[in-house]
Amino acid sequence: MTSTRIETLSLTDGRELRVTIAEPDSAVRGGLVVLHEARGITAGVRSLVSSLAAEGWLAIAPHLYDADRVHGDDIRDQVSKLSGDRLLEDTDVAFVWLGQQGVGADRMGVVGFDIGGTVAMVVAASRTIGAAVTVAGPGILEPLSDGLPALVDVAGDLTCPWLGIYPDGDSEEVSKLRDAVISSETASDVVRFDVSSDEAWTRALNWFDAHMR
Repeated sequence: MTSTRIETLSLTDGRELRVTIAEPDSAVRGGLVVLHEARGITAGVRSLVSSLAAEGWLAIAPHLYDADRVHGDDIRDQVSKLSGDRLLEDTDVAFVWLGQQGVGADRMGVVGFDIGGTVAMVVAASRTIGAAVTVAGPGILEPLSDGLPALVDVAGDLTCPWLGIYPDGDSEEVSKLRDAVISSETASDVVRFDVSSDEAWTRALNWFDAHMR
């Protein structure tokens, strides 16, 4: 398995951002910003970053919380404090880092899981990059925090190809999200799978391959 490492990057507001990075052993096909779940940088997130590097992607995961891991009631507290502006600043730093490694904007993508999936769609509606994938992102009809929009409210603003992968089953919220993205002027799709399945993973990788060349 490709090894990961942690680096600290400086932000323009004086803050420092910790990031987990994994680099492919072979030629780099592009760069992916990985946005973590509600619990923070877990072993599963590190494994995902490593797996993406093994597929040829230069992967970087910003630590969106001040603490790497949170538990219990602290999760709800951290989510309620999420700020769209700060999250975009953090992802921008990750994109700048990818650019410094020689990755062009059209070969940069973002993928997020759980709350990270929510943020990935906000990024996809705010930044011009190669492609984006959201996996089980909540906050579809009601914002996760006062500092984030509901996803249906930004769905029509998508500026890059976006794929939403949601749990299998009939969900009125997901159906409304699918209807909302139709109004965007870029390629988009919403599919339902067992989000932990190999098929979902393959669909996400194929999305990046199709739109980041």
